[in-house]
Amino acid sequence: MISTVLALLAAAPAVAEPPKAAGVEAPAERVPTDVRRITILVRDMERSLKLYRDVLGLKVNYDAPITVSGVALPAGVPGNKTRLVLLNGNDPWLGWIGLMQYTDPPLADPGPYPKRLGVGGHVIVTNTDDAEKRCAMAKQAPGVTFTSEARLQEYPGRNGAPTIRVMGCNFFDPDGTFLELNQILD
Repeated sequence: MISTVLALLAAAPAVAEPPKAAGVEAPAERVPTDVRRITILVRDMERSLKLYRDVLGLKVNYDAPITVSGVALPAGVPGNKTRLVLLNGNDPWLGWIGLMQYTDPPLADPGPYPKRLGVGGHVIVTNTDDAEKRCAMAKQAPGVTFTSEARLQEYPGRNGAPTIRVMGCNFFDPDGTFLELNQILD
C-alpha cells in the first residue's frame, strides 16, 4: 500500500515554482480579496483558443454551453446561449482567463477595436517559460496585432531591490484585449 502511494506521488507532475523577482515577497498578511479570473467576450472561440490555449499554453479546465440571464452579466438578451471556456496557468484558483462567445443570438460585431489603449482599457500581464518562442508563435496567431516585438525590458525593483529584468512582447488579441507576454530573467 505505502509503495503504491509513493509510486503515485513520484509519478505526479511537479508543481511549478512561482516566478521570483527581486523585492517581490509574499504579503505578511492576507487581504480580503483575490482576483480569480477575467472573462473576455470574444467573437470567435476557436480563433481565441489558438492564442490562449495553443500559444500561451493555458490549460482548458471548463468548456460548456451556458444560458445567460442578460442581467447579472449585462450583455446580450435574457436566454442568450453562450459558450464559456475557462483556462488557467499554474495556480488552481487564481489568474484564470475565461473566454465567452455569445452564440445564439450572437452579439453584434462592434467593428475594429482601437489600436491604442485609452481610459477603460486593460492589460493582461503574463509570465511564461520562453518569451521569445511564445512571442514568435503569438505573432503567427490569427487576429493578433503586435505593438512590440520580443525585447529586454527593465523595471525598478520593489522595496529598493535591484532592477527586475524581463524578456517580453506586447500585442492585442483578436478581440482587442492587450497582453504583455513576459519572462522574468533574474
